[in-house]
Amino acid sequence: MLLHLSTWTEVETYLQQSQGIIVPIGSTEQHGPTGLIGTDAICAESISKGVGEATQAMVAPTINVGMALHHTAFPGTISLRPSTLILVVKDYLTCLVKAGFTKFYFINGHGGNIATLKAAFSETYAHLEDLQIPNSAKVQCQIANWFMGGSVYKLAKELYGDQEGSHATPSEVAVTQYIYPEAIKKAPLSPEVAGGHKIYSAVDFRSRYPDGRMGSNPDLATPEHGKQFYDLSVEELSKGYLDFVKEE
Repeated sequence: MLLHLSTWTEVETYLQQSQGIIVPIGSTEQHGPTGLIGTDAICAESISKGVGEATQAMVAPTINVGMALHHTAFPGTISLRPSTLILVVKDYLTCLVKAGFTKFYFINGHGGNIATLKAAFSETYAHLEDLQIPNSAKVQCQIANWFMGGSVYKLAKELYGDQEGSHATPSEVAVTQYIYPEAIKKAPLSPEVAGGHKIYSAVDFRSRYPDGRMGSNPDLATPEHGKQFYDLSVEELSKGYLDFVKEE
């Protein structure tokens, strides 16, 4: 059940049965010469819809732009500062808590969002307490990084080994190929790809990772692999969501 395709009366009825909601969050950033700029948001959104269908959960509109400042030396990347993303998440959640939601399951597609999301949750808890919103003490937020799921990690290692890398990975590219087969990109990739460097500024990042990849070989991705990753993620995160909403 997608929030943006529902009426307010349908949301009100849903809240009588459940106070849980799935929030997809990704990023709009470069993913190497063949990866779509919207990869992280596409993966988070599609998997969230699948989890929503499997669990009959409400799914919020996707937060498409995340914390990707280190990618901004590449054209097309759009990023929020951590402080801005914290405010965005806090405002999202405050409105939804006022409506009656208390359980927020963030399905995340971008590693760069993790630290900021955790800070945003802490800011939100304090903000809701200050506002003395009813049920604010019951509000709980959880991050589920689809790409870190045990079944996903295992399959990526089986299919790609060390060529999975850590950015513009064949696993995430494969999911986008499954969702948007008409948008599959091909371009020559150097067999030499940088990896292992720490992340600092955007300019430094591009100098260390000149084509945007981090130890990955997205040429190995296929739509068929993407369906496998999608199915595994939906199954694993559906269980995670149901366990979460049952917690006291």
